[in-house]
Amino acid sequence: MNIRQPPLVSQEIAPIFQIRALCKTYSSGSNEVRALQDIDLDIYPGEFIVLLGPSGSGKSTLLNILGGLDRPSSGSAHFADHELNGASDDDLTLYRREHVGFVFQFYNLMPSLTVRENVELVTDIAEHPMLAAEALQLVGLGDRMDHFPSQLSGGEQQRVAIARAIVKRPAVLLCDEPTGALDYQTGKRVLEVIEQINRELHTTTIVITHNAAIAGMADRVLYLGDGRLQKISINDHKLSPSELSW
Repeated sequence: MNIRQPPLVSQEIAPIFQIRALCKTYSSGSNEVRALQDIDLDIYPGEFIVLLGPSGSGKSTLLNILGGLDRPSSGSAHFADHELNGASDDDLTLYRREHVGFVFQFYNLMPSLTVRENVELVTDIAEHPMLAAEALQLVGLGDRMDHFPSQLSGGEQQRVAIARAIVKRPAVLLCDEPTGALDYQTGKRVLEVIEQINRELHTTTIVITHNAAIAGMADRVLYLGDGRLQKISINDHKLSPSELSW
């Protein structure tokens, strides 16, 4: 497949992810399930990517491989000068710790810890983290640092999860249905935070969603179906989260 570059990306800029002939097969009893088939893709530093596709299309599998949570069955996956497909478990753990922040649909906060303490859990294992207070200011929760998760709304808890993901200054932010459990207005507020992180920190951001309207805020939109990359579209004019409607 022809790999389309986003607007304003120079040919001299090396991709942060380089994916070639990527395949992932799972065994289910005597059957084999092909989750990904022959994916070729370059992703560039600072890009905002949205992954669209129905359930079972391979979105989460691709995100898990990019995040070092899974390995391909064949083909190659590189992050900068790191080879992900041949990496050991220890290497992948170090890769996730140093380079990747994760945001999931459910917040996975520790209920017995304050907001600040939930974020500080990550700073203990990061090499050059920002202060927890700084990360919480970025997501608009500087005044809620001493609250517990049960004292926050769902959207606020998701913003804590984003602060926890970015406090270690990751090169990549991977978001799997980050607004899936939120209402319309709260979901848009969370998208505003994710867009702000991408814009201000130049964090390469990849968002899985079933909500096609969110595609409007991406640099490029990847459409997956039956484990294959069906189409790549470029947004020459990106929408702000406030301009989205669904």
